[in-house]
Amino acid sequence: MKGALLVAGTTSDAGKSVVTAGICRWLARQGVRVAPFKAQNMSLNSFVTADGAEIGRAQATQAAACGIEPTADMNPILLKPGSDRRSQVVVLGRAIADVDAMEYGAYKARLREVAVESLTRLRAEYDVVICEGAGSPAEINLRAGDIANMGLAQAARLPVIVVGDIDRGGVFASLYGTVALLDAADQSLIAGFVINKFRGAPELLAPGLDMLYDLTGRETYGVLPWLDGLWLDAEDSLALDNRPSQVYRPHSLRVAVVRLPRISNFTDIDALASEPGVVVRFVRSADELEDADLVILPGSRATVSDLAWVRETGIAQAVQARAAAGRPVLGICGGYQMLAHTIHDDVESKKGRTTGLGLLPATVRFAAGKTLARPVGTAYGHRVAAYEIHHGAVTVDPAAPSQPFLDGCRAGSVWGTTWHGALENDAFRQAFLTEIATTAGRPFTPAPGISFAGLRTARLDALGDLIDQHVNTDALRTLIENGPPPQLPPIPPGGAR
Repeated sequence: MKGALLVAGTTSDAGKSVVTAGICRWLARQGVRVAPFKAQNMSLNSFVTADGAEIGRAQATQAAACGIEPTADMNPILLKPGSDRRSQVVVLGRAIADVDAMEYGAYKARLREVAVESLTRLRAEYDVVICEGAGSPAEINLRAGDIANMGLAQAARLPVIVVGDIDRGGVFASLYGTVALLDAADQSLIAGFVINKFRGAPELLAPGLDMLYDLTGRETYGVLPWLDGLWLDAEDSLALDNRPSQVYRPHSLRVAVVRLPRISNFTDIDALASEPGVVVRFVRSADELEDADLVILPGSRATVSDLAWVRETGIAQAVQARAAAGRPVLGICGGYQMLAHTIHDDVESKKGRTTGLGLLPATVRFAAGKTLARPVGTAYGHRVAAYEIHHGAVTVDPAAPSQPFLDGCRAGSVWGTTWHGALENDAFRQAFLTEIATTAGRPFTPAPGISFAGLRTARLDALGDLIDQHVNTDALRTLIENGPPPQLPPIPPGGAR
């Protein structure tokens, strides 16, 4: 089997990443050598490859679905927003610029070449490449410079399926409208649809699916049912709005994660939620911290700016009061930097010297170059493997009272580290939570046999099962091998242009 496919979506968070991962898993289980690809990703959740390149976390997860190591070619262009108007541009795993939306246009032609070259290398190395689009191909205001959707599909002659999220409502209008807004050349590559997150009896959709086919001449390859408990690495914090709300129970260990405006790598927290008896909530106000046993300041793409927000909301004062009372606080990467005494930043915010929360005896100095690494260490007597992505270098005052903690430090009930992914190490995570529970007086006992890696594997298998059981895989295989069906009818108004 040889070929490629682009999975597009009617909207952001329609399920492109999940469907791509599911197809990758299904193919890998068929013995197909398959790889994922996303030409351009906008995400604050990233990962470091074995050779020190930064890519989107979703592509790392999709690579795991394929049973292969992720590489920079799987996500050659990564945009990391630092504000509403500016983003850091990461190309083949290395940051090259910080630009606004208009400045980014000057990079587009070269970046399209980079994306196509990466896809070409992957297609030479693997039998099949499953590509994921970005946002929606119907963002016609951006079509001229498009790299990730129909621009890529045209450059590489990729067949395209469009995923629609029925849970949002209006899925038929979204699917039809996505195709209808495209011009005839782009429409000729749109082969069909997948409906995602359906709850109920699929036969109720049959009349709509028939009408959609009559209107577009394109089939629906599958209807994927809603799957409870599925939480794969999300691309941005918008996905947190759809995360099931968790309620604190009398005997649960309670974790409150501050939802910073530019929160990054919040996937660090997923491993905590995998523990029975641990309840994790993302919070935005100081009063939501009061009944938490552990407060986490997570990563941030805009440390100084987010620190100002932490102060404006009163969260800073609440965290300082917790620390003074001996109640646990953990800072990860940007959150760790906020806990320091002083931050010197002439790179990210360009604000110069800023006073931190002063809860750890440390100083932060931002460097122009980014630290990208896959460190290994020990804590609580257990091996810890992690990854680092940061401009801010933290120096701990050796004369101040503190204890080493991974690459960071601990002072009283406050811990800090730049290491992402540390909590995915099962033995370390459970030892850390045991100390938090003891401090909080909670009857938490780690459940034996919990494996976060095993849980991720099970979720990827569940996605493979979804594709295998609810998608016309014979038709999908034909599409991947042969491209879009010939003579697909153009749909007005775009198809009439």
